[in-house]
Amino acid sequence: METNLSTNIIAAAPTTTVVRTGPAVLAGIVINKATANGVIAIYDGIDANGTLKATITMPATLLANQISLDYHDMSMDKGITVVTSTAAQDITVLYK
Repeated sequence: METNLSTNIIAAAPTTTVVRTGPAVLAGIVINKATANGVIAIYDGIDANGTLKATITMPATLLANQISLDYHDMSMDKGITVVTSTAAQDITVLYK
């Protein structure tokens, strides 16, 4: 991945986080601490009413605790909002 990326760490229990407002490029998601049955939804917008671009669902029995997902520079027209559900997950959003 490129070195000119911005990051936002989300480590709170179920939360909606506006990572960026305005056009952006989603480079990746790093799950630093996976949670069984955890769900991460990524929206193109400034809230959870934007266009759903990705949903990451962790299995009930975790196969790994850390996971890196490359989104190959996914274009986000209105912003990046991340919604986490269930228990606290520790994730890092990589964007530019």
